[in-house]
Amino acid sequence: MTNPLADKIEALIRTNGPISVTDYFSLCLADPQHGYYRVREPFGRAGDFTTAPEISQLFGEMIGIFLVHAWQQHGTPGDAIIAEIGPGRGTMMSDMLRVIRRLAPALYRTATVHLVETSDRLRRLQAETLAEHEGKVRWHESFDSLPSGFLLLAANELFDAIPIRQFVRTAQGFRERMVGLDAEGRLTFAAGIAGIDPALLPSPAPAVAEGTIFEISPARDAVMAALCERLRAGGGTAIIIDYGHLATGYGDTLQAVRNHEYDPPLANPGLADLTSHVDFEQLASRAKAEGVQINGLARQGDFLVGLGLLERASTLGRDKDETTQESIRDDVERLAGSGAGKMGELFKVLVVSSPEVALAPCRKKAP
Repeated sequence: MTNPLADKIEALIRTNGPISVTDYFSLCLADPQHGYYRVREPFGRAGDFTTAPEISQLFGEMIGIFLVHAWQQHGTPGDAIIAEIGPGRGTMMSDMLRVIRRLAPALYRTATVHLVETSDRLRRLQAETLAEHEGKVRWHESFDSLPSGFLLLAANELFDAIPIRQFVRTAQGFRERMVGLDAEGRLTFAAGIAGIDPALLPSPAPAVAEGTIFEISPARDAVMAALCERLRAGGGTAIIIDYGHLATGYGDTLQAVRNHEYDPPLANPGLADLTSHVDFEQLASRAKAEGVQINGLARQGDFLVGLGLLERASTLGRDKDETTQESIRDDVERLAGSGAGKMGELFKVLVVSSPEVALAPCRKKAP
């Protein structure tokens, strides 16, 4: 099977030489003609991966409960902006709004809903999912075009899709990892010329074995800085949920997923979802440097349980048949279960606010 994006990337490398992992990452996801988000349906069983909101309504409901709590702690400001960046099919926002309308009718009545989405196809899906809220929902090409004012923001699996730079330890020290062509003309990884500021490394380069990978993401840092600036200007709280690690370290986390299976990152550009793990220590450091309050950094399982996930699941299953109750229990385990590789452990939650407020579920921090 021919792959037009692979052909395009290979031609680009033949003409100009190897490209950085950052450029490869960007082309795979966002190439105007052949990028993953242009040509694939990522979500659900028929897609390549399943996100937490698609697993169960419980996830979006918990985030909705949290945003109501944040709004109350901020003093119940009027004309709030409820926003989501990268809202998928609109499932999480739908579940959030259902809870917000029930628990805080004043917030629902006076707020406007804003979705940051660049895909026309996904916008149409979101409009269908959110049809009952027609008139309240507005779409934006970028985060920068959100209106000013008090903001309640949710971002689930946003940062993992923002490109990274990779550096590989060589005999000459760390060098930027590039994507080039092997002797048969196939895509392959190679070491480039550019180095890295040693101060950015978690430990001195000489102590690290050759072949070790280190990842940074200036683009993620810039998005976090813009988000914090927005919170400082208008006030509010943002909740960021993604898979990643709590402490900066070494390791290659670049990965591709296709049809719910892991795929070699260079095998099917544009046809597989390309992501990497999020460095939450770096995001939190950026937030601190930007002068906003870090309200909590926790594992997803701890965060959801602290919000009342188990109690809500029990209510949802009450008077239901055994099959339905078992399904709800399975969903809770998928969302909050601990242990290696489970979402409750692998996914982290970062909450940032301005001005400072006390948000109860954030008291339980990950070690």
